[in-house]
Amino acid sequence: MSTRRRWEFVVVGTAVVLAFVVLVVIGTGRPQPQGQVREPEPHPQASAGPPKWMRKLNPGEKPPQFVLFSFDGAGSHEHWQKFLPLARSVNAHFSGFLSGIYMLTDAQKADYTGPGHKPGRASIGFGGSPEDVRALIGDLNTAVDQGNEVGTHYNGHFCHGSEPSVGRWDTAQWNSELDQFFAFVDRGRAMGLKVDPKTIKGGRTPCLEGDFDVLLPVLAQRGMTYDTSQVSDGLAWPTTQHGVWEFAMPSVRVPGLKYKKTIMMDYNFWYLLNKAKDEPARAAEFTGVVFDTYERAYQAAFDGNRAPVVVGNHFNTWSGGAFTAATEKFMGSVCAKPETVCATYSEVVEWLGMQDPAVLDAFRKLPNAQIAQPS
Repeated sequence: MSTRRRWEFVVVGTAVVLAFVVLVVIGTGRPQPQGQVREPEPHPQASAGPPKWMRKLNPGEKPPQFVLFSFDGAGSHEHWQKFLPLARSVNAHFSGFLSGIYMLTDAQKADYTGPGHKPGRASIGFGGSPEDVRALIGDLNTAVDQGNEVGTHYNGHFCHGSEPSVGRWDTAQWNSELDQFFAFVDRGRAMGLKVDPKTIKGGRTPCLEGDFDVLLPVLAQRGMTYDTSQVSDGLAWPTTQHGVWEFAMPSVRVPGLKYKKTIMMDYNFWYLLNKAKDEPARAAEFTGVVFDTYERAYQAAFDGNRAPVVVGNHFNTWSGGAFTAATEKFMGSVCAKPETVCATYSEVVEWLGMQDPAVLDAFRKLPNAQIAQPS
């Protein structure tokens, strides 16, 4: 069986978090035997009707504590095989933000032209062999059959330094990138992919970069409904910007690191812990710090404003898989808690649309949930 390595640049800069640019490994994809697309098994949730929580709140009722797990790139067979059974076992749904060029084999890379770049150029790898692409299609089919969501992580992953980067793109360039993304999804559909392009309603930009006054109107014009690329100080309720729901990535205090703040995303934890050096021997330590941060962020929201807990990830094996292990542990524990719903972004968007706007405004006026620092 062939394997492939996928790389992404991750850059995040805000007033409350570290700013950095780094090359990171996204994971290794392993094809299915004989390159066959695996047919998904039916999942009870797919035909059980809307869940009980999918309704308008009663006067004075607290909202469910939503937890939103998502994975940028979504291209590793190994990691799909970890999270799909886990999510199913705890009745959780999550979102995979697909890099569109993973639908292209390495031999087809010239079919992609990033805005302002030469054909075949990208800051991440392409889909690998035909068998790799078919294996990914099988994983995506299983994911959506189980009620999970596929969103977009766009295509070439051009972050600051790979100019013209997404932070400089204009309306025409974003439209070009999305036109190509959906064309690549259509290619996958010709190979058996069961993801309906009409169900792709949002995603996350590479490196959380972009001029959102340019991008969000593009999403709205395409009928897309959400983005999750901006950053909030603490856990905040989604807002609407240019007709699109913005689910901000929270910047939180990390109890295991003297309560320094970072974005609640796997790579950002790694950078804060040891400047993103590969130290597998410290895997258990890193897992403990990240899991504790997740738990405390959840509790702060649950006891406070009940804002959705947005957990951003990649399919990765950094430092002995420490961050994947923390996410697995958290998903396995939090999704089984009372009054807690692990859902996709689109499911939460649907729920938000059922609520009285005045009720949502009242939630937004509550202080953002914060992990408290001991006095």
